[in-house]
Amino acid sequence: MKKIFLSIVSAVVTISSFAQDIRPQQRTGTSWIWGPSIGYQYQSGNFLKLSGWGLFAPNDHQYMKIDAGANLTWMMNRTTVIPELGITYYLSDSGIWPFLKAEATPYTITPKVGISLMSLVDIGVGYGFDVNQKSGFKKIDGLTGSISVNIPLNFFIR
Repeated sequence: MKKIFLSIVSAVVTISSFAQDIRPQQRTGTSWIWGPSIGYQYQSGNFLKLSGWGLFAPNDHQYMKIDAGANLTWMMNRTTVIPELGITYYLSDSGIWPFLKAEATPYTITPKVGISLMSLVDIGVGYGFDVNQKSGFKKIDGLTGSISVNIPLNFFIR
C-alpha cells in the first residue's frame, strides 16, 4: 500500500517539476488560489470533511491542489475526528477538469479519480487501503465516494 502511495506521489512530483521547466515565465500577481473546503465522503461510514487548501498551476493547462483538514464522523456511539492530507492533480483547464487525488490519514491511504467543475466542486471515487487500525473503532477501508465544495478566497488565476 505504501508503495502505491509513494508511486502516485512520485509521479505527480515528477510531472509537475517537468511542467515547471517548460512553462512561460511571464506571470503577474500571486500564483496561488486558496480557501476553505467542505464536503461529504462515504468510506465504511459517513464523514463530514473540512479543510483548507491551496491551488497552483505547474503549467498553463493543469493545476495542483494541496489540502489539509479533518474528517468528522459519529461512529460506534462517539464523535471521531481524523486528520487528513491530500494532493490533487487536475489534468485540464477546460470547464470540467478530470483529476487524480491521493489522500492520507493515520489509518488509510486513498487514491481517487474524479471530475471537477473548475476546481470549485469535486466529485471523486476511489478505494481506501487500511494502513493502521484505530483502536476501539471499525476498520476504515474499501470503496469510497466523495463530493466537496472549494471556496476560493482570492480569485486571481493568472
